[in-house]
Amino acid sequence: MRKFSLLALSLVFLLSACAPNFQKQNEAVQTKEKVKGKAIIPKYNISEKYYRTILPFQPGEARGMVVNNINTRYDLNEFEMGLMRIAQNSFDTEKYFFREGQEVKGKTVRQWLNRQYTDEQLKEKNIKAEDNIGLNPVDTGAAGTEPTSPIYLAHILEHDYLTKDDKGNVALAGVTFGLALNSIYYYKLTPGGDTFEKKIDFADMEKEGKKLAEEVVKRARNIKSLKDVPITIALFEQESKSSVTPGRFFAYTTVDQGNSNLNNWEKVDEKYYLFPSTDATNDHRDDTIAFLNFKQDVEEYFPNFNGVIGRAFYTGDQLQELNITIPIQFYGKTEGIGFTQYVTGLVMEHFPKYLSVSVSVTSVDGPEALIVRKANENEPFVYIYQ
Repeated sequence: MRKFSLLALSLVFLLSACAPNFQKQNEAVQTKEKVKGKAIIPKYNISEKYYRTILPFQPGEARGMVVNNINTRYDLNEFEMGLMRIAQNSFDTEKYFFREGQEVKGKTVRQWLNRQYTDEQLKEKNIKAEDNIGLNPVDTGAAGTEPTSPIYLAHILEHDYLTKDDKGNVALAGVTFGLALNSIYYYKLTPGGDTFEKKIDFADMEKEGKKLAEEVVKRARNIKSLKDVPITIALFEQESKSSVTPGRFFAYTTVDQGNSNLNNWEKVDEKYYLFPSTDATNDHRDDTIAFLNFKQDVEEYFPNFNGVIGRAFYTGDQLQELNITIPIQFYGKTEGIGFTQYVTGLVMEHFPKYLSVSVSVTSVDGPEALIVRKANENEPFVYIYQ
């Protein structure tokens, strides 16, 4: 029988066990930002996939807006984490430290997300001409009619990257911007009325997104702190509000230090699929069959159960991660433990070793168990919630 580790430890410990890179101690450094003072660099780096974060933590200037502007929590998570993945092409996790965006003020982000307004609309809305800096196209349609143009830009996310010199001074050394673009435009003809939707053609979204990127870089260079630092800017396609899979970054470009010209656009070949689904079957038949075999074996344990779903992350044609959710009702803790043992064996049996797999077992009472098998590891981590 295959062994597995049953860890009755906190989830925090479980997550911190992912190949940590331990430093000798927390390091106190001097900041060279607008508000000078002491900051701390954490001694632990839990994974090479993540940056160490400068402490004390500073919330991003646009914090709070992202929840209202991004369609789903899946999009929200991928927008943030995907932008960090793209940053690693320009900013090494060993040399750079992370900070949420501080340079473009929240008020400015809010204004950039507006539409452009005509002179008439400025008077009607009592907006000053100097504040007419929206990046979305003007809507010249009459009230109560379909907008003449969609809103392409849903949100702008800034991430800052800092470095430390020989004297222990930490300063801004690079920045990334993520532009969240709408694949579907939602609108109302009257306040409080029905919501309508209109699909935006991908080619149009991509074209507008690249134009927006040029303008964002141009404006960023007018901010004193961003005048000379290298910039990476990436385009993110939001999914619909009803989607159960995240959207994706599809392109990024860089801007050299002190320059305002965008370099060539690089394609980001990443995508999420729902298992089971028609798209997954058409595009990745072998992976879908492996998942369906796993699902069938789970359902043999509970014959009347049919709720296993998976979210698969692909880079190119290669499946990188598979996150599975099993919502089920148990009648006792021992039943839950037995089921978790059974599912752990299925994970090891059905999925190739190179693939990272996580399984979340939940009930109406909340999370019941978590199974994590990292790529190329022989033994999974298993956590039973108490």
